[in-house]
Amino acid sequence: MKRPANQKPLSKLPGTLLLVGAGKMGQAMLDGWLARGLAPKRVAIIDPQPAKSIKALTRRGVKLNAKPGPKATADAAAIVIAVKPQTAPDAVPPLGLYVGKSTLVLSIMAGRTIRFIENALPPGTAIVRAMPNTPAAVGRGITVAVANANVSAGQRKLASNLLAAIGKVEWVEDEALIDAVTALSGSGPAYVFLLAEAMTKAGIAAGLPAELAGRLARETVSGSGELLHRSDLDAATLRQNVTSPGGTTAAALEVLMGPGGFDEILTKAIAAATARSRQLAG
Repeated sequence: MKRPANQKPLSKLPGTLLLVGAGKMGQAMLDGWLARGLAPKRVAIIDPQPAKSIKALTRRGVKLNAKPGPKATADAAAIVIAVKPQTAPDAVPPLGLYVGKSTLVLSIMAGRTIRFIENALPPGTAIVRAMPNTPAAVGRGITVAVANANVSAGQRKLASNLLAAIGKVEWVEDEALIDAVTALSGSGPAYVFLLAEAMTKAGIAAGLPAELAGRLARETVSGSGELLHRSDLDAATLRQNVTSPGGTTAAALEVLMGPGGFDEILTKAIAAATARSRQLAG
């Protein structure tokens, strides 16, 4: 993986990086860290059911499910919590054994607040809560992070550097915004996949063979996303550039942008997801 110019290597991490939970997102982050120069011998993983790919890393020096020793606290530069939120009440409190004065705790658990983590770990722990999304699996994610008052400027940079391994990073100062972030970018890939799914069905309804409709929808959605990624123009301008007055695109957009159309549906959908995120967070 080629590292973008604005990303710094992780070869100088001062101590051990403990990854708690090595599922799809945890492993995506780990792959990014190792690609950016983090030495495998500086990585420790806690996962009760590690995948074969994780077990294979032990041959490169990664520690797997090792019990905390007398130097565990001093060596933990960062603890990244990537477990499922429902397991958090059991998984998080034991991590206090690894927390030292300079340890950064970075959580990507959905719905688990900074207050929850603070209550489970020693007083004064530096905590960053982050919400990534699934394009992290190909290094094209977007993550939004928020820090508690104990996080130093250096720890904030470390958190940014760790999260940059899976894509772009944004920061907010108000944790309450994470619910809307979850609804927009966290759940957002599902909306895009639904668009491709709906376009496929619509193409079939218009008379296209199913396989061709699927390929056209897939390549159109992914190609348009790449164009949006590379272009300096905003989404509205790119849309307008495709739309000729009185043409076929304009006819479709009259439906999609009319009453009860795309804007209204997505606004309702993201509001529903935001409300559900708040419910799950308690």
